[in-house]
Amino acid sequence: MTKTTAGAGRAAGGPEPGTLRIWVLGARPRTLAAAAVPVVVGTAVAHGSHAQVLWGRAVATLVVALAIQVGTNYANDYSDGVRGTDRERAGPVRLVASSLASPATVRSAALASFLAAGVAGLALAAVTSWWLVPVGAACLAAGWLYTGGPLPYGYHGLGEVFVFAFFGVVATVGSAYVQTGRLTLVALAASIPVGLLATALLEANNLRDIAGDVAAGKRTLAVRLGRRRAGVLYVASLAGAAAGVGWVASWHPYALLALAVVPLAVRPAGAALGDAEGRQLLPVLGATGRLQLVAGLLLAVGVLL
Repeated sequence: MTKTTAGAGRAAGGPEPGTLRIWVLGARPRTLAAAAVPVVVGTAVAHGSHAQVLWGRAVATLVVALAIQVGTNYANDYSDGVRGTDRERAGPVRLVASSLASPATVRSAALASFLAAGVAGLALAAVTSWWLVPVGAACLAAGWLYTGGPLPYGYHGLGEVFVFAFFGVVATVGSAYVQTGRLTLVALAASIPVGLLATALLEANNLRDIAGDVAAGKRTLAVRLGRRRAGVLYVASLAGAAAGVGWVASWHPYALLALAVVPLAVRPAGAALGDAEGRQLLPVLGATGRLQLVAGLLLAVGVLL
């Protein structure tokens, strides 16, 4: 994007460089549910197993999750911006590509967020297990290498796999572990719907960006599958999340409350399976974020009941 184009975007009502608003937008607050939901669900699973909630650990876990998510968003903004792969986007504003912030400043914001996650993570490790250190290091590396480094896995169709693993299994099971000191099958079961909802969120993003990613040479899974099959994958992720809720219900029957969100999934699923492209798919991302948040909260409540 040229400076003239970026300036025109700001003149049309976009944020001004150097303001707090650009950093809030760059942090992509709509994605933060993907970080908060596994912490809430994992903590609920621990409490549902008759463990007392240790609120200090719960808050520290939430800080780690949110800081990693924000750091990942800034890191993606930086890496995509310097590679020049974010010039044509249908989604939220990007700081580097829109010339709203310098690459060095955005990189510093990413590193500061990762540092905050590391400090909170070390505090958790000190009171639970030092095995959390390599796990946390892997999470930080995954956040940076999604679009950064010499071989960004997000450019090669592996984004959904890593999102499921880290925002599903690792985050949910880890949140339960710091409360109980044990790895349990019910925590693993709860991580399945959480991870698949996070996967659906990423797929909604990549589904919208297929045309721009093809032009930029980004081979996301949505690009590799094509528009139709990527839409099917999105719906399959939602269906798999519903099935995962059923597995959790074998321990906690009220977990089925989470299926109350099924009506919220009808419209985005229909759009994903339809012919809409680019900006026409923006509502799918917002609807998926709401679906993820409500489903996660209802799953946590069901486990507690």
